[in-house]
Amino acid sequence: MEILGPIPELVDPVVVAAFEGWNDAADAATSTVAHLAEQWAALPLAELDPEDYYDFQVNRPQIRIEPLGVRSVSWPSTRISVARLPMSTRDVVLIHGIEPSMRWKAFSAEIIGLAQQLNVHTIVTLGALLAATPHTRPVPVTGFASDPLVAQRLGFDPSTYEGPTGIVGVLQDAAQSAGITAVSLWAAVPYYVADPPCPKATLALLSMLEDLLEVPIPLGELPDDSRAWQHGADELASEDPEVAEYVQQLEEARDATELPEASGEAIAREFERYLRRRDPEA
Repeated sequence: MEILGPIPELVDPVVVAAFEGWNDAADAATSTVAHLAEQWAALPLAELDPEDYYDFQVNRPQIRIEPLGVRSVSWPSTRISVARLPMSTRDVVLIHGIEPSMRWKAFSAEIIGLAQQLNVHTIVTLGALLAATPHTRPVPVTGFASDPLVAQRLGFDPSTYEGPTGIVGVLQDAAQSAGITAVSLWAAVPYYVADPPCPKATLALLSMLEDLLEVPIPLGELPDDSRAWQHGADELASEDPEVAEYVQQLEEARDATELPEASGEAIAREFERYLRRRDPEA
C-alpha cells in the first residue's frame, strides 16, 4: 500500500467502503462513496498496488489524455481518502475501489491494517443488488451489524443468508476477526431498470448512513436526479403493458408485506434526519 502523506490523527473515525463489480448493482454503492467524497471534500490518503490484486485482462487500465495532450495510463485500483466532517465529532475514511481479482485475504489484511493504524472502530461496507422490487416504492435497504446494539438501532433482522459472497463479505469477516465492528448496508435495485446510475438507491444508502453515523449528509442534486430517474422508470412502464402489469404485481406484493409498525419507524427516522439537517447539533 502506498501512503500518500502523513498518517493523520482522526477523531472517532469510521470507514465507509464500496467496490465496483458484483457488489454494486447500477453503481449505487460506489456512487454513494463518490458522493460523500465530493460533498465532504475528502483528501487522498493511500492507494493499494494494483499489481498485487488485479487481473488486467479483466480490469484493463485506461488511457487518459492529460490537459497538455500527454497520454497517461490509469490503473484499476482501490483508493482511500479521509473526510474531516465540519461541525462533527467524527471523521470518515472513504474506500472506493474495484473488487479485486485475486488475493482477497491479503487485500483485506492491508485495509484492516490501515484501519487499525487510524484507530477505526467501525467499518461500513456498502452494496447494491438486483431485486424484484417496484421502482414506485422506497428502495429497500437491508443490513447486518456485528454489534447487536447497532443492529437493533438500525432495525436489522438477523441475517440468514448463506452462499457466495463478494469482497464486502470477506472484508466484513476480516473486520470482525480484528475486533472492529462490521456493518453492511445493501440497497435493492429494480432489475427491470438496472442500468446505472440509480440515484434513488444511492439516496436510500445515504439515508441509512445518516442514521448510522448520526451526522447530516448534504444531498446536493441527488433528490432532483432521483425524481428524474423515477420519471424515466414511470415512462418505461407506461409504454410497455407487460412491464406495467409486472410493476403492479410487485407493488401489491410489497404493500401486502409492509407492516404498520415498520412504516412508523421509517417516519420517525425521516424526522430525525430532518432535525439533523436543520440543526447539526440536534
